Amino acid sequence: MGVAEMDRIRARGPRVIIDRPWADAMLDDAVAAVRRKIFEAGTVALGATRGDPESRALRVEALAKAAVGFSRSIEALTSRDQGNPDLWLWLGRTRIEEAWALKPDVKARAVQAQRLQAFQQAMESARHPLLAAAALAPSDPVPWESMMWFCLGLDRPRQEKDAAWFEAVRRYPTLFPAHVARLMTLSPAWGGSAQEMLGFVRQAVSQAPDGDPMPALLPLAHFEQVAAERSPMSRGGWFSDEALREVVSHAGRWLGRGGHPRAVEAHNLFGAAFYLADLRRPARGHLMRTGGRVSRLPWSYLGDPAQQFLRACGRLNVVPV
Repeated sequence: MGVAEMDRIRARGPRVIIDRPWADAMLDDAVAAVRRKIFEAGTVALGATRGDPESRALRVEALAKAAVGFSRSIEALTSRDQGNPDLWLWLGRTRIEEAWALKPDVKARAVQAQRLQAFQQAMESARHPLLAAAALAPSDPVPWESMMWFCLGLDRPRQEKDAAWFEAVRRYPTLFPAHVARLMTLSPAWGGSAQEMLGFVRQAVSQAPDGDPMPALLPLAHFEQVAAERSPMSRGGWFSDEALREVVSHAGRWLGRGGHPRAVEAHNLFGAAFYLADLRRPARGHLMRTGGRVSRLPWSYLGDPAQQFLRACGRLNVVPV
């Protein structure tokens, strides 16, 4: 990239794309089409991922979020093609995302009983489609990864949460989003403990092959621990010296090579962690490699994700391209 072109980019500011933390052109097109109510595009994009659990989990999550409010349209597709596991999976995950949109604020639950009931009913409606998807594609771990979020949302007994986790990783031991869901399940914010959460993450990272983005779970776990323990949020104090040493020591095992579907998310996680720790050089390297695609985690711990990402880029003099 020439100097003149870089100057023009700096003049107009970084290009920021919120909630699309991926490098997947087909998924970009499918999400845009679904938002225009062209649901067949989502079906094609999801069908292309059979046998690729990481891409499948990413795409169904993104397509479900794009389809929030329109689950009945996906349900209509399943009625015409009841043997298609992609449609059942998409329907179940969309109902989960629709339920999360209804979830009342914790502080307001006492006066929002009706909304809480609506949330629980909406979440419960995801159970049948996910089990149908699992039955139609017995080797697919992704319905079980979605079931982990279902169990978390309804605060199902620990035995059920553990069972969904077991089914997911039995089919695909290194599925990244399943590990994120497990991290959240064990988080202090969701009834777990920092000790159990960090123990789980450290074991997962130690067993991950070099080049896998699993080490990005470490900064996520430390963000989650601190967020559960303190309020209000501030820029300082996110990482103790010990936590920072741990993140730094494992960051080198993952350099973003190999085109993993969650690479952009991992760059966001490491970039935010190094930015907050004032490790400017590695922070710049990771934030530049996001391509301006902002993942909600970890930036939402700090405030509005897009604003926090832009603030970090401004302070670091980074222009992600």
